Amino acid sequence: MRPPSRQIQSVEDAFGRNGWHCEPVEGRDVLRAVFSAHHTRIEMVVQAYIPMNALAVMGEMPLPVSEEHQPYLLELLARANKTLNLGGFEYDLDRQRLVFRITNLFDRELYDADIVTSMVHCAVAELDRIAPYASTVIRTPEDLLDDLDIKRLLQREDFIPPVPGDEDDLP
Repeated sequence: MRPPSRQIQSVEDAFGRNGWHCEPVEGRDVLRAVFSAHHTRIEMVVQAYIPMNALAVMGEMPLPVSEEHQPYLLELLARANKTLNLGGFEYDLDRQRLVFRITNLFDRELYDADIVTSMVHCAVAELDRIAPYASTVIRTPEDLLDDLDIKRLLQREDFIPPVPGDEDDLP
């Protein structure tokens, strides 16, 4: 078995500095972790691509979707992706999992811990943000799907999780 790369070791160090538990995948430059967010539990896979000096952070959650609901969920993700500057949502049809993926290219072998931390925060926050919208789509009765306005659904602010620290700003 080959030793872990310097790149994945730097990611593991960043996780440790944040107090996050992760498990290395034997023989690969991959870490696995689990995060509990406001709306959902997020399973994370972090993979270093050594030749390119890139890091991909993929957060995912199970989301079984009926065939009838799939087009509406895919529209939801496409519309949500239009508003993103970093990363993007995907739906893995084979595994029935909602995925958020963000990738960064680094200029050094040791990845910057602040950037790694931001990538993980972004993946967790975005999946947590989209989870209640996706749940609304899959819980909509089939006979009402044609009446579901995805664009309007994404404008609902009551689903947005609180930002840590904002509760301290209340009068």
